[in-house]
Amino acid sequence: MTLKLVFEHTDFLVLDKPSGISFHSEFEPGVVALAEAQFGLKLYAVHRLDKGTSGLLLLAKSSEAAAKLAELFQSQQIQKFYLALTDQKPKKKQGWVKGDMVQARRSAWKLISTLSNPAISYFVSAFYEVAGRRVFLVKPFTGKTHQVRVALKSVSAAILGDALYQGTAADRLYLHAYALYFSWDGAQIKLVLPPSAGTEFLSSPLLQHLNQHWAEPVLLDWPSYQKPTTSKVVE
Repeated sequence: MTLKLVFEHTDFLVLDKPSGISFHSEFEPGVVALAEAQFGLKLYAVHRLDKGTSGLLLLAKSSEAAAKLAELFQSQQIQKFYLALTDQKPKKKQGWVKGDMVQARRSAWKLISTLSNPAISYFVSAFYEVAGRRVFLVKPFTGKTHQVRVALKSVSAAILGDALYQGTAADRLYLHAYALYFSWDGAQIKLVLPPSAGTEFLSSPLLQHLNQHWAEPVLLDWPSYQKPTTSKVVE
């Protein structure tokens, strides 16, 4: 498999991770090992994408760059945006999803109402002229395992193809790492990558919606998040 290179810097690569490829090597090479073989480089992970998730994946070229990038992710100085599709009716069409995440059955997670070390996301959504379908644009403010998947499940909108969280069966998990924005050595890195695989992602009405309304997701009116000093119920 040949991985698509989206952007290259002297300190890092940004790839288009395909859906269905594991992050780390398991029974077959993971995306990091595949990238190392393809580009002939030692690469360092600074964030990760689930096996079913496609889209923008940033890999550092040195341990020094990896440490710096990991700190940017940790301190929320890298803005991330995800696309997700559902055929379910959400409890709300936009807003915050906040709460601590705890392990549930199998390898799933669930959201609870406390905020001691919460997963924080904000989302907007829209219909796009395909019957029963809604597209979500999600901005996670933290980086928890399965965060976007759990957030949408918690508002009764499990992602299409997400069997672990009771999503309707589909040809893939319809979750895509769509955009990254951050500053690096004085340069502004702005990356937006529409999905390139999945029947539902490639529908003309959806792509038209992205082009017309979400072509530059960072420019939408996103709220800021300040960590609370006391725990409270999920909004």
